Amino acid sequence: MVSSFFIRRIVMNKYIFPLFIFLVFIMRPADAGFTGSLQGGAVFTSYNDVALPGDDGTRFSYSDDLDAVYGFSPRVEAGYEFGFPLYAGVMASLLRLDGDGKLDKDVKFGDKVFNESDNVKGTYRFDSYRATLRWYFINGASFKIGGGLTGKIRDAEITLEDNGEKESFSNTGVVPLLNFYAEWIASPAFSLLFYGDGTWSPYGRAEDFFAGAVYRFHKNYALMAGYRILEGGADNDRVYTFSMFHYAVAGLQFSF
Repeated sequence: MVSSFFIRRIVMNKYIFPLFIFLVFIMRPADAGFTGSLQGGAVFTSYNDVALPGDDGTRFSYSDDLDAVYGFSPRVEAGYEFGFPLYAGVMASLLRLDGDGKLDKDVKFGDKVFNESDNVKGTYRFDSYRATLRWYFINGASFKIGGGLTGKIRDAEITLEDNGEKESFSNTGVVPLLNFYAEWIASPAFSLLFYGDGTWSPYGRAEDFFAGAVYRFHKNYALMAGYRILEGGADNDRVYTFSMFHYAVAGLQFSF
């Protein structure tokens, strides 16, 4: 059920599908190597603090005041490694946490005040769609290190409701990120991998990095497992939201 929902979201999404079509059918040279991965992550929330509006809303926590602590996040990555050596790829990931609880204070959220002792439900959704260009300045038999730029489309929503009354805030925006990739190829079958995107500004920050191991059991397929951290948020007059998530990740890599 989760996988079918994920695939439907990707195919129907107006951002990621055109990027994928552009990559596969326009940028593909004869010597390109296709690479990709399917990943799933069990997610644990370290903190998840919000206020709506950001300037005079009541700050509360989805993870402390509600029980939206655990979740699952699927991710798909696909791209081409050119012979230059240049990587061009796209990524899509979905994250949704649902929780409920009893408030220990009055919470002004949007245009509504949720009263102390109210039983409320909340949803935190953070979907990410990215396109990356990465140059490998070291591309040897033992080490592969590169960096580049990522354009991220953030599709996020936070909600709070009780007794059928619901307040929500959704935001879709483009965020430029710096991309980094480092892989130590210890043997033809085993490597250690660290990669991800990040940025910082006075109005917010974003970090999404993976560290783990890759085991190649076939020339075209490999298993991957490790840890991912997703952290960041924004602080402005419309919304305050900062969160940190820890992922236990497992997945399948493939290349052709």
